[in-house]
Amino acid sequence: MRAAILREYGEPLVVRELPDPTPDPDGAVVRVDACGVCRSDWHAWKGHGEWADDRVPRGQVLGHEPAGEVVAVGDSVDRFEPGDPVVVPFSMGDGVCHHCRTGHGNVCADGRALGFQPEAPGAFAEAVAVPAADHNLVARPDWLSAHDAAALGCRYMTAYHALAERAGLGGGETLAVHGCGGVGLSAVQLASALGARVVAIDVDDDTLARAETLGADRLINAREADDVVEAVRTWSDGGVDVSMDALGVAETCRNSVRCVRPRGSHVQVGLTTDAERGEVALPTDWMTRWEVSFLGARGMPPTSYDDLFAVVEATGVDPGALVTRELSLEDVSERLAAMDDYDATGVEVVTEF
Repeated sequence: MRAAILREYGEPLVVRELPDPTPDPDGAVVRVDACGVCRSDWHAWKGHGEWADDRVPRGQVLGHEPAGEVVAVGDSVDRFEPGDPVVVPFSMGDGVCHHCRTGHGNVCADGRALGFQPEAPGAFAEAVAVPAADHNLVARPDWLSAHDAAALGCRYMTAYHALAERAGLGGGETLAVHGCGGVGLSAVQLASALGARVVAIDVDDDTLARAETLGADRLINAREADDVVEAVRTWSDGGVDVSMDALGVAETCRNSVRCVRPRGSHVQVGLTTDAERGEVALPTDWMTRWEVSFLGARGMPPTSYDDLFAVVEATGVDPGALVTRELSLEDVSERLAAMDDYDATGVEVVTEF
C-alpha cells in the first residue's frame, strides 16, 4: 500500500509503498477512503512534544482522522465484518481497562494514538490496522459519507467532547472560541446547533467570515481589537459560560481563561508549541476567587460517537461544510507547511491515495 511517512521533522513526507497491514486476532484492517489533515499532524511533523515525552518518532506514518470500510477482521472480532463502513477514532483504548469499560477510553493508559506511535501506524495510507476493533471501531451511519466522516474526525469529535461532555455547554449559554481553525470552526457549528450563542475570535477576516456562516453571533479580530478579553466580556455581559482555546498558544489560553464568568469553565483543546513547551502561566488567584474551572479535552471515547451522530442528524448540521480542500497524499506536506503561518482554513481532507 502507499503511505506518507515522516522522515525528518519539518521536511516533506515521503510517499512510498509499504506492506499491507494484517489484523491482530482482536483487530481489523480498514481501507481508508478519506482522512483529514489536522493541526495535531502539524505538531507531529514539526517534532513538537519532546517536553512531554510525546514526540512522534521519525519513520511514523502520520494521519489520524480516517473513515473507510473494513476489509479484514481477526478471528475474535464479533461486531464488524468486511464491507462495514466505519470511522476510526484516533485515541484507541485497549478495551478492557477501567477507563475503557466506563466509557472513557480516550484516556486509556495502555491505549494507542493513531498516527502518533510506532505501534499505531497512521491513516495517510491506503489502509490502517485497528487494534481491539470491537471497542475502537465505530459503525458509520448510511447517511454519513467517508468524506464527511473525515471532517468529523479529530477536530469535530474533540469539539463535541470538549463542549458537550467536558464543559456541559447547553442551549441559551454563551461560548467564546479562540482560534477558528478546524476544531474552532467545529466548535462554532456544534455550539450553534446546541442552541448556544457564540463569539468567534481569530486574526483572519476570511476565517471569521466562515465562522459567521457556521453560526457565530459575534466576530472579533484579535489583531484589531484593543482588548480581546474586554470585548468578549462586554458582549457576554460579564463573561461567557464556556471559553475554548482551540489554538494552544499562551496568549489565547490566558485570554480564554479571562473571558469566563464567575463559576464558568475554560476548556483547553489546542496543544502548545515550542514557545510554551507544554507550560502556560495562568491567573490562578483570580480563578480561585471566581471558581473558574480549567478543563482538558482529548479526542473523544468511541462510546460517544452515537451521541455525536444523533446530534448531527437531529440538528441537520453539515460537517462537510467545514471541508475547504480535497488532497492527494502528495499534497499533504505542502498543506502541513502552510500551517506554519496559519495559511490553512477549515478542514482539508485526503481523498486520493
